[in-house]
Amino acid sequence: MTRCDWAGPEQIYLDYHDTEWGVPEYDSRALWEKLILDGFQAGLSWITILKKREAFRDAFEGFDPHVIAQWGEGDVQRLLGNAGIIRHRGKIEATITNAQAWLRMEEQGGFDTFMWGYVGGVPLQNNFVLQSDVPPKTALSEQVSKDLRQAGFKFCGPTIVYAWMEACGLVNDHLVGCPRHGAAAKMQKTR
Repeated sequence: MTRCDWAGPEQIYLDYHDTEWGVPEYDSRALWEKLILDGFQAGLSWITILKKREAFRDAFEGFDPHVIAQWGEGDVQRLLGNAGIIRHRGKIEATITNAQAWLRMEEQGGFDTFMWGYVGGVPLQNNFVLQSDVPPKTALSEQVSKDLRQAGFKFCGPTIVYAWMEACGLVNDHLVGCPRHGAAAKMQKTR
């Protein structure tokens, strides 16, 4: 058995694959953080974001949506000057907007409840053999993306959403030959 094709060769990537990617995440704030990071990844490789993740956490106050939702142009300028993160105005502004949308969603039952509702609270189990079999998006990620945009979120297209769903364990896309496939499948639980 070998890991999924995309994992490696750097140790940080291997560790991410082996301990985090595909593990069901049920914490609302952690789900939001991962969605924001997947938005920052658009047009870049995930390893770039992974290497900068701690700098992102520092720059974005631990990804506390309550804090970020209050930010304005001064904060955008501060972040644009931070070489430790991806300095993209649109993505930074989207993070502020997404924090505001997250807060509204929390008041309506919770971001976590909303997201896990799409899969009935239980991760979808795929059985892909080859990395080329894994789709970049699905009808479900298109629907989730559409609903997120209607709720006020930005930088959440269907490809970003699908990558996020994989990372957060809403869908198990570890290849069947990967030792993490079975391990991730056993992590599912009914909410």
